[in-house]
Amino acid sequence: MTTKVDYLFTNAIVLTMDEELNQYEPGAVAVKADSILEAGPESQIKNKYSGTETIDCGGKILMPGLINAHTHVPMTLLRGLADDLRLDVWLLGYMMPVEREFVSPDFVRLGTQIACLELIRSGVTCFADMYYFEEHVAQATAEIGLRAVCSQTVLKFPAPDADFYEESLELGRDFIERWKDHELIVPSIAPHAPYTCTEEILHAAAELAVEFDVPLLTHFAETALEVEKSRDEHGMPVIPYAKKQNLFDAKVLAAHCVHIDEGEIHTLLHHNVGVAHNPTSNLKLASGYAPVSKMIEAGLNVGIGTDGTASNNDLDMFEEIRLAAFLAKSVSGDPTSLPAHTALEMATRTGAKALHIGDITGSLEPGKRADIILIDISRLHNSPRFHRDPGSIYSQLVYATKSSDVSDVMVNGKWLMRERDLGTWDESDLLAQAEDYAHRIDSFLVQREQSILSKLVAIGGALQEESFEVQAKARISDDTKAIEAIQSPEIEILYPRHYHEYDTYFLFEDPQQGTLRYREDEFIDKDGQVSNVRYRLTLIGPVREHQFPSDVLLSRSRFLAPAHHSLRFYREYFNPSGEVFIEKDRRRWRVLFQGTEFYVNLDRLDQPELGYFLEVKSRTWSRRDAEHKAQVATRLVEFLGASPEERLTKDYIELVDLGELNKEKT
Repeated sequence: MTTKVDYLFTNAIVLTMDEELNQYEPGAVAVKADSILEAGPESQIKNKYSGTETIDCGGKILMPGLINAHTHVPMTLLRGLADDLRLDVWLLGYMMPVEREFVSPDFVRLGTQIACLELIRSGVTCFADMYYFEEHVAQATAEIGLRAVCSQTVLKFPAPDADFYEESLELGRDFIERWKDHELIVPSIAPHAPYTCTEEILHAAAELAVEFDVPLLTHFAETALEVEKSRDEHGMPVIPYAKKQNLFDAKVLAAHCVHIDEGEIHTLLHHNVGVAHNPTSNLKLASGYAPVSKMIEAGLNVGIGTDGTASNNDLDMFEEIRLAAFLAKSVSGDPTSLPAHTALEMATRTGAKALHIGDITGSLEPGKRADIILIDISRLHNSPRFHRDPGSIYSQLVYATKSSDVSDVMVNGKWLMRERDLGTWDESDLLAQAEDYAHRIDSFLVQREQSILSKLVAIGGALQEESFEVQAKARISDDTKAIEAIQSPEIEILYPRHYHEYDTYFLFEDPQQGTLRYREDEFIDKDGQVSNVRYRLTLIGPVREHQFPSDVLLSRSRFLAPAHHSLRFYREYFNPSGEVFIEKDRRRWRVLFQGTEFYVNLDRLDQPELGYFLEVKSRTWSRRDAEHKAQVATRLVEFLGASPEERLTKDYIELVDLGELNKEKT
């Protein structure tokens, strides 16, 4: 007597993608409810099971669905928006401004729906996502029926769904608590990357992931510049820095890992970190290529991801698998590197392990979820088929098969596509809504192209310096008392600097454009000689976010770019309506005062001759931290000898008129 099952798949080339890479031809698979009961030779399975529905696969390949190990699915609405740019220009000049303007729950939901249908058509049954309003990603994904690890993004910068990172962490906690036991969605937290997060964010995210035993998604070592900056700022590369922040206490899935060495690979292995390899995105953005073969040889679980469609520009996993294999061979100079079966494992079983869900999906084994795809390999571009080598079937899938060859998709025992039919989902309506977003974004960018920031980004190198800055400033009669106070035991000097600065400010008719400063920095050594010269552009926004008591400011971010051209070039390029020149001598100290880190600037303005000024600054990422630092900054200014009557709230550019300075004092 046979056991009754819901679905009995017969007459298939069954690729289990299990540890032994068992395959059966003709093979069969028995599915009951949401799970696989057994896969094996057709005769054996048919003798044991009978199906409520028996499906003759007609000689198609039956295998586990593909797993997209890293993407940002709502970004389907940004596909093709700004191509052929450097990563920093692409991210800062286009993606982030557009996201700030347009990303909303409705945007996220529509982008996710389009992405899910694209993923289904290319044979993907599970993906890992990190974006904003992640609950809406989860809702749309679950409604369509795909499986996903959905991660709420946390940044030190203001995000579309949170002004401060504490809000993002709370969103993440609430999301995880309510979705923890969902049958399709694994909720998680995503501190975007070490360079876009503070130490507090990394610690808090890791603690949250450990508390709920969910994955933690992040980006590691995507560019050489990221690694270089980590060495400069933290004295170590990205992976050791992440380890120092206890990030690896959690179940980490790390995207990219392009610029890491063998020691870092073993660190990731020791902490069971999964890696998401994104070959198309890394090549398109010229980020480099990850040492995937070395990772796999070491024993790391490495999956394959498409990244978002804004940097790929599609979600086609068959293209990604093929490129991963080709790239490994090209980089190593060894055609045997990353063979076809290994590349396919990365997109199935080891990809699931990288996502830390290898116990439920990624292979056709008893007890795992019925996440199944059927692939027709009888088409012209995939013919003929050779049987001599059992491994040739993997070569056909990796080197010849196209996503359009996927005919059927089942997730969790439910059909999402049959014979290329997506059922009730109306693609045309979704695409019409996407076109509406495209028109609105185009209009926004056309208008923005006339902005100074756009022009700064266009000439390259623009970087966002910090998210917010607490600043206190006062006029002082001379520098003697301040220098004596800085040397006192109450202040710990981390390092001193001495500059002579020549600033040319470009003014524009529209004050909302901000002010552009061209600075020539002369580094003065201990002998009073110029040891180095640096040229920089800084776009200073006109908006101050908040003013605390005692004339302490919380100011908006600034944008920096190296100045590779002459002052004359920038004058002609930006065409300012006016200019102001300021020359000053600056002594700068990085200090600790009452347990808080500050930069102290002691400035002597020589042109115009405005005398001495004291500035206290500190970077901040949260409102609570800003309020605390504002209080401490007030005490530090007073400790350094400035009287409350001499407090200022204007930048130097606003004080070039002595009359204005006198008004400020009164």
